Amino acid sequence: MSINLRDNIDELIKHFWQNGYLTVSRKFGTYLPDPTPIGKYNVDAVARYKKKYAIGIVLTSEDLSDPRILTKLSFLATRHTKYSNKEVSLFIGVAPENYSRTKSMVESLNDEAIKNIKIVVIRNKQVTDLFSEKRNKPSTSNFS
Repeated sequence: MSINLRDNIDELIKHFWQNGYLTVSRKFGTYLPDPTPIGKYNVDAVARYKKKYAIGIVLTSEDLSDPRILTKLSFLATRHTKYSNKEVSLFIGVAPENYSRTKSMVESLNDEAIKNIKIVVIRNKQVTDLFSEKRNKPSTSNFS
């Protein structure tokens, strides 16, 4: 379970990097500290881009079945920075099969929370590696 969660957090961190964010803290990090709980909720990563901050969480099927998940998402999506009072974005990493369920949950939240949430589809690393190996494999041709 923790190996799969670690891979999912790695994929979420890659998404942060693609959007220009630098990771401030993350779970299962070698050099970075674990993020401190926000309120009573644990988060998987915290990142920043210039003066904008983002929180990252990875949701599993079990998390989506929890009746308190909407409260957690609403709370995390409405956070503001301490001194400048800027809104903090919430990146939610989910497996492809949980995307539509997560999207419908997010759409049931209030407008303030919805505008701060970005849902990220996290692909299984092994499946992605398999496809990239096939793509990068040199093709054999009969031309000499």
